[in-house]
Amino acid sequence: MEPVTHFLFGAAMGRAGLNRKTALATATLTLAAEAPDLDVLSRFGGSAFGLNHHRGFTHSFLGVPLVAAAVVGFIYLLWRLRGRTTRNPDLPPRWGLLFAYACLAGLSHILLDYTNNYGIRPFWPFSEQWYSWDIVFIVEPVLLVVLTLGLILPSLFSLINEEIGARGKGAAPKGRLAATLALLAVFAYWGLSDFEHRRAAAALQSRNYLGADPLRVSAYPYMTNPFRWYGVAETSSFFATMDVDSLSPEVDPQGQMQVRYKPEETPVSLAAKKSYLGRVYLSWAQYPLTETEPLDNDPVNNNRAAYAVRFSDLRYDNSGRNVRASLGATVFLTPDLRALDERFGMSSARTNPR
Repeated sequence: MEPVTHFLFGAAMGRAGLNRKTALATATLTLAAEAPDLDVLSRFGGSAFGLNHHRGFTHSFLGVPLVAAAVVGFIYLLWRLRGRTTRNPDLPPRWGLLFAYACLAGLSHILLDYTNNYGIRPFWPFSEQWYSWDIVFIVEPVLLVVLTLGLILPSLFSLINEEIGARGKGAAPKGRLAATLALLAVFAYWGLSDFEHRRAAAALQSRNYLGADPLRVSAYPYMTNPFRWYGVAETSSFFATMDVDSLSPEVDPQGQMQVRYKPEETPVSLAAKKSYLGRVYLSWAQYPLTETEPLDNDPVNNNRAAYAVRFSDLRYDNSGRNVRASLGATVFLTPDLRALDERFGMSSARTNPR
């Protein structure tokens, strides 16, 4: 998921009652819930290197305690710099418990990322297998609204009570009920989305496409609407993409199915697939396609690219041109089929390297 949802989820866990056991709980949970995305720093090693290491070690079960330790160390440093003081002097920090909370928040990050269709590698480095639940879009306004309300409504009601002269009792942290209900609403939304996702996938599997039975099918979520899905079906010779209405469930209700035939393998495409970026991309992509473009260069000049092989993944074909480009890749090959340049993301849309 995008970072804001992770932050809000971690804060909600703290407000739901964990902040009553130790000081600094909400701050620790909030930071630890987003900390695995520090792997974004791998992009400094290049776009191909960044793809290979994104959602790798920091998003694995092995990496959870190490990332948690780093977060708790950072919180401890801030606590020392603030003179070892907290907002509630009667509730001291319990560092062992904070470490456990940070691990829990790290697991929540893995769970949230598992719900969307980009996927995670939780068993890295022992397995490079990607797993994805495919039930929630990577930016889901419903979850953002629910979690935000669960965190701000108690403060809003508190201000109203102060304005009308009401007095609360006790000094316990506020917002436990609202945060708990927000978390339960998130799980309820996942349950609804999972049910509708299964209906959409079953509908895709039950039909044929241009007379051919599907080898496999997938249903991917749209933003906000858990009843509309983007379907991909693979046959022996082509891919079919279409929308699915899981309320019916009806496949391709608007009659706009698109067919993409599988390209024939050539020495050029095979060379691109054997490159570093090609191997990384194919290990991650679920429905990969390649397109080979000859470039206008001197064929005897082996220091210039003669071919551009572009990789794309059909699971993102519903999201618009810019999104497809940001998750596509290009390998530039010399006339003797050596990889000259490898690009993932928006840079892959640029023309022949100079």
